[in-house]
Amino acid sequence: MSGLESNAFVLYSREKCPLCDKAKQILEEVKFESGIGYKEIDIHTDDALVEKFGLMIPVVEWKDDIVQFGNVDKLALNRLFEK
Repeated sequence: MSGLESNAFVLYSREKCPLCDKAKQILEEVKFESGIGYKEIDIHTDDALVEKFGLMIPVVEWKDDIVQFGNVDKLALNRLFEK
C-alpha cells in the first residue's frame, strides 16, 4: 500500500456475517471520528484469503499487521493511531 491507503484499516469479511456487519459499523464510527478509513475485502474473492481467514473473520489489519479479529473493539482500534 502507499500514500493514504497505508493509514487505513483493511477489513477482511464475507457476506451474511453479523460480526462483519458490526465491525463495519465500528470502522465507520472510527472513520467519522478520526478520518481514518478502511478498505473492505471479501475473503471469498480469493481462495487463499478463505484459507487464511475463514474461521477468524472479521479480521482488521492496520499497517500490514492483523490487529483484531472476531469481535472488533473500537477503543483498541483508536489506541493504534493515538500514539
